[in-house]
Amino acid sequence: MPETSIDETPTHVLDQVVALTPDGEHRFRGRTHEAWANMVGPFGGTTAATMLNAVLQHPERHGDPLALTLNYAGPVADGEFLIEARPVRTNRSNQHWVLEMRQGDEVVTTATALTGLRRETWSETETGPPEVPAPEELPRASEDRGVRWIGNYDMRFVTGGWDDVAGDEGTTTTSTTTMWIRDSPERGLDHLSLTALGDSFFPRSFLRLGRPVPAGTVTLSIYFMATADELEAQGTDFVLGSVHAHRFHGSYHDESARLWSRDGTLLAISNQLMYFKS
Repeated sequence: MPETSIDETPTHVLDQVVALTPDGEHRFRGRTHEAWANMVGPFGGTTAATMLNAVLQHPERHGDPLALTLNYAGPVADGEFLIEARPVRTNRSNQHWVLEMRQGDEVVTTATALTGLRRETWSETETGPPEVPAPEELPRASEDRGVRWIGNYDMRFVTGGWDDVAGDEGTTTTSTTTMWIRDSPERGLDHLSLTALGDSFFPRSFLRLGRPVPAGTVTLSIYFMATADELEAQGTDFVLGSVHAHRFHGSYHDESARLWSRDGTLLAISNQLMYFKS
C-alpha cells in the first residue's frame, strides 16, 4: 500500500485529504480539505482514513489493517490538526494502536486500531451480496445534496436512494440502502479508500423519517475482511454496499454495513452509532 505524505503532493483528492507529514516521534500533521466538507466539519470517512494513514506511515507498523474504531469526540474544524499514533503492544501476529487527533488544546477524535499478519488457514464466507443489477445498468445519483464530499463518489442506488428521503415522513418502512459506489475521479482501492467507503451511506434516520435531520456519527468501527492483494485486484471497479439500522431510540441509532467486490468477495464490515434529532 502506498504511503501518502504532504511532501509528495498527491494528485487525487482523497490522497490530498489523508496526506500527513511526520512531526516528531509518533506524531503527524495534516489539514482538512474543502472538497470533503460535510454538514459540520469534514466527512467522517476521510477523518477515519486519515487516522489510519498515521498507522500506515508509522515506522513501527507490523502487518496490515485488521480493524479500526473511531470515536468522534467533537467537530473537526477546518484547518490543521495533529495526530499521535502509538503502538501499545506488538505480538507475533498482531499489533495494537491508540490514536488521538488534536486541534490546539482539544482532542477532537480518538481511535484504536489493530494491524496484523494474515496466514493461510480454512476459509469460508457465510454472508453473500444481495442480487442486484450491474452498476452500468443504473443511473449515477445526483451530487446535489447540500454537502461537498458527495461529489467525490460515483453512487448508483439499487434501493433506499436519496429520492426516498424526499418522501412523506414515516412512509418508508425499511432503513436499508443498497448501492454501487466508487471514487470519482477513479482511484485504485486500498485500505484508505475502503475506510472512507465504510462511512459513505447517508444516515438511516434520513430514510426512515423521509427527510434530512441533524445527525452525526459518534463512534465508527470498520473490520477489514479483505487482504491487500484482494484490494489491489479490485482496481477502480465499483464496490457494492448495503446498510441497515436495527433500532432508533433515545436520539441514537445504529448502522450496520457490508461492502463487497463485484465478484462477491466480502471486503469490509462497518458498524456505527449515530446521534440524531427528529
